Amino acid sequence: MTASLTFADSILINADPNTVYATVSDVTRTGEWSPICRECWWDDGDGPQVGAWFTGRNVTADREWETRSQVIVADDGRAFGWSVGPGRVHWTYRVEAVDGGTRLTESWEFLPEGQEFFVEKYGDRADEQVAERTAAARKGIPETLRAIKRVIEQQDEISRRRA
Repeated sequence: MTASLTFADSILINADPNTVYATVSDVTRTGEWSPICRECWWDDGDGPQVGAWFTGRNVTADREWETRSQVIVADDGRAFGWSVGPGRVHWTYRVEAVDGGTRLTESWEFLPEGQEFFVEKYGDRADEQVAERTAAARKGIPETLRAIKRVIEQQDEISRRRA
């Protein structure tokens, strides 16, 4: 295992790019849309800036675990990303203004360092575990994007009604 494994998908959200960016860069809201990550919190009072650290609690039918991540991209209104481990997996949201709103793209990259970590951790079962994580990303990213769209568009609708 020496090459990165990647997957990305996009969705159109009926909201402006700054609203979309503000939502996805607030990791404390991740539990509202992620099928696996139930909650995240900033470590030591950090926030959405390059170098900041946060911890996430993940839950599947088989197990529960925490990961520590570092923000590697915080380009206000354009992109927000983090490195799990760090150096094992990169997750990034890209925000792009388009007619009718914002295109939000979520990408996942399982880095060679992360795959090597799986070899050390799982031994002969490493390939199986890598395949499971790849399948989870391919299934989870579209689910996550649909949920983010729902959260943002409902939030905007509530704001319009109050105005």
